[in-house]
Amino acid sequence: MADETSHAAWVERDAAVVWHGFTQMATYADNRPVVVERAEGRELIDVEGRRYLDAISSLWVTTLGHRVPELDDAVRAQLDRVAHSTLLGNGNVAAIELAEALAGRVPVDDPRFLFASDGAAAVEQALKIAFQSWTNRGVAGRTTYLAFGGAYHGDTIGSLSVGDGGFGTTVFDPLRFACVRTPGLDEPGAVDAAVALIAERADELAAVVVEPLVQGAAGIRVHPPEALAAVAAACREHDVLLIADEVATGFGRTGTLFACEQAGVRPDLMCLGKGITGGYLPLAATVAAGPVHRSFLGPDLSELTLYHGHSYSGNALACAVATRHLELFDEWGVLANVGARAEQLRSRLAADVAPLAPVAAIRQQGVMVGIELDPPADGLRWGRRVSAACVERGVLIRPLGDVVVVMPPLTTTGDEIDRIVDVVAASIADACR
Repeated sequence: MADETSHAAWVERDAAVVWHGFTQMATYADNRPVVVERAEGRELIDVEGRRYLDAISSLWVTTLGHRVPELDDAVRAQLDRVAHSTLLGNGNVAAIELAEALAGRVPVDDPRFLFASDGAAAVEQALKIAFQSWTNRGVAGRTTYLAFGGAYHGDTIGSLSVGDGGFGTTVFDPLRFACVRTPGLDEPGAVDAAVALIAERADELAAVVVEPLVQGAAGIRVHPPEALAAVAAACREHDVLLIADEVATGFGRTGTLFACEQAGVRPDLMCLGKGITGGYLPLAATVAAGPVHRSFLGPDLSELTLYHGHSYSGNALACAVATRHLELFDEWGVLANVGARAEQLRSRLAADVAPLAPVAAIRQQGVMVGIELDPPADGLRWGRRVSAACVERGVLIRPLGDVVVVMPPLTTTGDEIDRIVDVVAASIADACR
């Protein structure tokens, strides 16, 4: 019988009661999952004391590392005040302070913040706000959305609808609403196609929904700032709302605090999540520009009201840590480190990973990296095998199909970047023979 503190025992207990997202539970235990007991800095430590450099930022949410003393203190200080109170018709100090801090940083004019608990909910809110804003203004027919090939915006029904399928979502097709779709902005001719469609069908579009600069879940597909700027300009010209889904790209991942900044784009609605609290607590927000927000103002209990809200919206603990997290970006010069580590990654990957025969392409924006493998036959699961080999070498990686994703915390050191690249290169060489 396994020791009660062994990895095998914990996996057995886990599989008996927990249902893991995006995971086939029938084979969960066979894939030797890491069972985390604690963390230090940028390393996770499992139940048997093994250490893993968190090279995927715990699914792209951890920005400054784990157990950051300043963020720990922010949570403790808020606990001495209040953990949670509803934002439905009332306020709390922590949520107000976070909204004030973000208002000066987001590339949105006269912003208003509708809080939620995860990125998919932030997208869902944006879709509903865009739709109702036209109704509130007495404009009929604005009932569809333009989205892009390869898009992923979350796994609620609305966010699935503007997403481009995949990830086992075909079963939900009968529940998804139809939208207009043009090719991903990294493809030839895609910008012209999107601009033309916006002009042609502006009277039908509630909004255009885009992941600025990087389509993360599509395998880190990147497009230039000029492509995003052209789509935004077409939206402005034809009076179509622009929703920027910055759930994955926000909070420094692309090299600027928000990806839209690199294109000079100021969207009508912006979705925030993942890194907003530094990976500490679930929090998300839909940011609405002033004109959009004002379309909802009217008499009390009127039909202009947005009848939407979540129980844990604006949770005080999450808001307090998010505010301190934003302050640390400036105090620590986080974006300067992102720039340096991004260049180091680019150089090391070009020298030591790109030349490997199994590697088809490397795509990078800031510290978001996708290494696309080129297996000679279907079913070889090279992405899974390479990631497992990385984990065995003490670097935690999770693939997207046959794309190995590297997305380390924003405070990662030069030595840690070298460690990640060395391990990825060795794992590709070993696992893809």
